[in-house]
Amino acid sequence: MRVIDLSNISWRKSSYSNTDGGECLEVAVGIPSRIPVRDSKAPSYGTLLFGAPAWAAFVDGVKQGR
Repeated sequence: MRVIDLSNISWRKSSYSNTDGGECLEVAVGIPSRIPVRDSKAPSYGTLLFGAPAWAAFVDGVKQGR
């Protein structure tokens, strides 16, 4: 398994996260063909890496309310 260094990437809070401390999702870009995702309230819990097609399908589903 290949190890991906995430120590120097920039995270941004998802526009779908709310501002009162509820669901807070952060995403990062800059890793070819992978989308890193983490919980902004608990970043030490780890990061999930999604393939670009899977992430695009997820975002599309959220936009459609699924």
